[in-house]
Amino acid sequence: MTASEPRAIVRARGEGHSVENPVGGLLTFVLTGDESAGVVTAVETVAAPGEGPPLHLHEQDELIYLLEGRLRVKLGDDLNEAEAGAVVFIPRGVQHTWQNVGETKARFVVTLMPAAPAFERFFVRFGELPASERGHEAFARLARETNAFEVVGPPLSLSDGATR
Repeated sequence: MTASEPRAIVRARGEGHSVENPVGGLLTFVLTGDESAGVVTAVETVAAPGEGPPLHLHEQDELIYLLEGRLRVKLGDDLNEAEAGAVVFIPRGVQHTWQNVGETKARFVVTLMPAAPAFERFFVRFGELPASERGHEAFARLARETNAFEVVGPPLSLSDGATR
């Protein structure tokens, strides 16, 4: 359930609820759907070199703002490179994924519009899994169980002849 009105919020870097993400770093909820009355979900996250999610799609528009690092981004059939300072806009329903192709961590902010409570639940539940139970199969299973998004293919690290 979302609040009837968005709340005005100022958060310092690192504030917000943090969970371990599926790609080797922390994911911090900087603004949740409840706090924004359903307008937006925003997270700051880190991805380890070589990591990225499976190819997927969802019902929200997505905006990625890359703060540090280098990503290879697949949007539909197109592959693109993005470096620190880049913005990636992904319209709802477009199959997409990305991979950290740098030698160091990639740090970025993701916003989903409208807010995505199922996306929020997915990452909380994934972060609660024991390390031995994580992986691509758990990612796809939890995506289905939470109705957060639909996994439609492998990560770039396992497709398209991708290497770091």
